[in-house]
Amino acid sequence: MGATFDQVKMLNQLRKAQKDLKNEIVEVEAGDGAVVIQVTGELKIKKVSIDPEKVDLNDISELERWVENAMRDGFAKAQEIASDKMKPLMGSLGNLGM
Repeated sequence: MGATFDQVKMLNQLRKAQKDLKNEIVEVEAGDGAVVIQVTGELKIKKVSIDPEKVDLNDISELERWVENAMRDGFAKAQEIASDKMKPLMGSLGNLGM
């Protein structure tokens, strides 16, 4: 038994949403811009930037804390975006008997 038109349509919408998440970029910073991290909607780190002029090399633990905070905030924001995009589609999948 093949997939119905509604199932195919919903799967195509799901694939598109997943592809769109790849292009969503969340940028967060910590330490007043000392650390900037970009995270995709797929929860992958795209870029990490550290401004050496804003970092005290005698206090590496501060830099580590900034990186941790930026990563935590970036992942949280990216998860929120992914959830908002996928929520309407996930409810519809249940209606398709999958």
